[in-house]
Parts: sequence; structure tokens; C-alpha cells
Amino acid sequence: MTSTNGNILSSINDTLMATIGSVNGVLWGQLLVYLLVGVGIYFSVRLGFIQIRQFRHSIDVLKSGREIENGISSYQVFCTSMAARVGTGNMAGVAVALTIGGPGAIFWMWLIAIFGMATAFIESTLAQVYKVKDVDGQYRGGPAYYMEQGLGKRWMGTLFSICLIIAFGFVFNAVQANTITDALHHSFGWDETTQGIVIVVFTAFFIMGGLRRVATASTKIVPIMAVGYLAIALVIVAMNITELPAVLALIVKSAFGWHEAVAGGVAFTASQAMQSGIARGLFSNEAGMGSAANVAASATPNPNHPASQGFVQMLGVFVDTIVICTASAAMIMLSGVMNSPDAATGIGLLQQALSNQLGDWTTYFITSAILLFCFSSIIANYTYAETNIMFLNGNTKKGLFLFRLAVLGMVMFGAVASLPVVWSLADVSMGLMALVNIVALIFLSGLAIKVIKDYEEQLKAGKTPEFDRSKFKELKDIEGAWHPDTIAEAREANGNTFNK
Repeated sequence: MTSTNGNILSSINDTLMATIGSVNGVLWGQLLVYLLVGVGIYFSVRLGFIQIRQFRHSIDVLKSGREIENGISSYQVFCTSMAARVGTGNMAGVAVALTIGGPGAIFWMWLIAIFGMATAFIESTLAQVYKVKDVDGQYRGGPAYYMEQGLGKRWMGTLFSICLIIAFGFVFNAVQANTITDALHHSFGWDETTQGIVIVVFTAFFIMGGLRRVATASTKIVPIMAVGYLAIALVIVAMNITELPAVLALIVKSAFGWHEAVAGGVAFTASQAMQSGIARGLFSNEAGMGSAANVAASATPNPNHPASQGFVQMLGVFVDTIVICTASAAMIMLSGVMNSPDAATGIGLLQQALSNQLGDWTTYFITSAILLFCFSSIIANYTYAETNIMFLNGNTKKGLFLFRLAVLGMVMFGAVASLPVVWSLADVSMGLMALVNIVALIFLSGLAIKVIKDYEEQLKAGKTPEFDRSKFKELKDIEGAWHPDTIAEAREANGNTFNK
């Protein structure tokens, strides 16, 4: 009887996995890839490739977004979004892209990141335009809010919120906890249950403190993990500097099929390179998926204009994909491990590369990197979900404490168990979330572009940009946060200064 029940459960699990796999295949293998690439190109053209023209200005805006006494600064929001974006995918994901698509995948990863910067600009600007104040005076916003206020479609915002809460609030946090405990168990033999309890305690400390505590923590964790990781990459690049030109040439040639790259006896086609690189770029920087826009709305930007945060968030896409993912690719390709017949896959390939170049001690470095990357993702992912919980509850804190307990429960579950079906369901939720967001972005892009052009016109006139909602008839009846009193408060919070 027990055996029969086991067979039935196994059959149900296999059927469910096959069904979910088919849905994900359509969402991510066909529909979303084309949509995300398409809107990225469209927004880049409509904005005159602002991600290139105003790249230097985006750095200036980030530098001016210092910590403020009341509220959350642009820099804190940047770090929080980077905490969620940067994870093991920047390490293992790049290794998988190279394994499946070869060196040419890196070129397409770069290209999709450049177009994705424009998409991130649009969604973050809209998140700022339609942000509101919650019961504690904290700014809240994101796709759910601009779907409800900008399109008048609360049902879209509700669908988006539910999908994001499932993916980021619960499942992805369980995945991150599982990655931490698995890495530490294999490296040091530490018990997963004990680790899970410790992770839950630290997670509780940060998420119970709300957005501001998470943002403050992110400003400490993100620079440490990014600088440390990039420092190791630079050491390996310096050790192999004479090989760098040849590696860069190989990336470009392989991207277009001008050079048949072979690794471990496997040849890669231009088509494989394109598909793998685009998929890696989209999953890594999340541009167009609507996730980072949730925290982008929480900023008190400097200058006091919605487009300010657009500049900051597009820089986040650049750092995530062009800088950090490229660092991973450089370490792997310069080490030569890809040409080995017994080359590992995933995170193991990166570990082989580091061990070959710097010695076995790098096992501890990778473990430490995983710990920082994953824990920062847990607390940042929570902030995305919290904003959407509040949207569903009429922008109040009703049920927020119970939600936090549920998140902690999923973190503990992820630390001690693994359930592939749940992970696959998260991909479906994230896919639906992205699909709904793209539709909203297309319909609201006209207003976003007007707002961005207003910013650039003021900048060109030698003024420090400041938002005047009366210029935009679309916002006449919107009860948002951009009214004269709020702008005055933001000006005072930032000290009315902007360093150009």
C-alpha cells in the first residue's frame, strides 16, 4: 500500500513538473524573451539611448543620493535593489551561460543589459511618479501602484502583487536560504537546521525593522560583497593580462559565429550563444520584470524629480550585468578551465577557475560570497513583497506581522528542505509578473518619456530639475506624493543640493 501511494505521488509530481516546465518554456523560452528584448530596444530608441548619453549624469545622481535623516535616499535604494539583483546567479548563472552558449553568450549578455537599462529607467520613473505615502509617512509604490492609478486597473495590480509575493516573498527566499546552508554544510559540515535557525534570527532582526533598516543594512553589505568579488576578479585579470585581448576577441567572434568556440570537446553555435546570453542577462538584471521598481518608489530622490531614480536604477542594471557578471566570466575564461574535458558546471566551474589561479583557499572565498549574496537577497526580496502586501491591504499595515512570520517560516523551510516543484512554480509566478508589468509599461511609456524629457530640458537649461505635476494632465486627478508640500519636504531632506 505504501509503495502504491509512493508511486502515485511520484507520478503526480512528474506530471506537475512536466506541466510547469511546459508553461515556463512558453513564458521564458518564447514570449517573455522577445517582449523584454523588444521593449528594451523600443525604449532605448524613444529615449535617444539615454543610457549612453547620460551615463555620466547617472553617476552624479547616485553620488548625490546620500543618506538622509528622514526617509530613504537614492543611494540606499540603489544598494537595496542591488542586494536583490546580485546573487549566486551572477556566479553560477554566468558559468551556465558559458557552458551552454560558449564565450559568445557574454556578448549578448552585455547587449541585453544595455537595452535593459532603458527599460529599468522607464519602470523606475513610473514607480516614482505614482508613489504614495503609507501610514508611517514612508513612500510606497511600484508596478501595482502605477497599474491601479495610471491605468485604472486594480485587478492588474492585484495579480502582479500576488505573483511577486509568491516568488520574492516566499519561494526565492527559501531558495536563498537553501543555497546558504548547502554551501556551508559542504564546506564546513555545519548542520542545516542550526544554520536555518541562525538565518531566521538575523532575517527577523532586519525585516521587523522595516524598509529603512533593510536599506541601511544593504548600504553596508552590498559595497563589501561587490568590492571583494571584483577585487579577486581584477587579480586574476592582472595575472592573465596578456590573454585578455584574445579572450575579448573570442567573445565577439563567437557571438556571430565568426569563430567556432570549442570547450571540453563541445562546439557552440551563434544561436546557442545568443539564446544563452540573452536569458542570462534578463534573469540577472531583472529589467522589465517590475521587481526593483518596488523599492525604487521608496526613495526621496535628489534632484526632486521622478526621473532622478530612473538614472540610479539604470546604473544598477549596468553594475549587475556589465560589471559583476563580466567579472565572473573573466575569471572563468582567463583560467582556461572551460577547455578541460572534465570541466565542472555551474558554481563548480567558477570554483575550478579560482582554484587553478589562486589555490584551494578560494573555496572559503566562494562560500563567503554566497553567504553575503544570498542573505542580502533575502532581506531585499522581503522589501519588494512588503510593499505589495501593503498595496493589497489598502496601504495599511494590516496583516504585515503575520506575513513576516510566514516569510521567516519559508526561510527556515528552505534551509532544511528542497522542493523542485515549488521552485518551478516561482518561475511561473515571476513570468506572469513580468508579463503584466510589460503590458503596463507599454501603455504608460508615453507619460514616462514626457517626465524624463522634462528632466532633461531643465538640466539643459542649467537648472536643478524639480518636478511640477501640473505640467502633466495625466496626473491631474491622481492622489500621488508629488504635490508642492511633499516636494518642499524632499528638498529640505536633501539639503536642496545636487552636485553636478
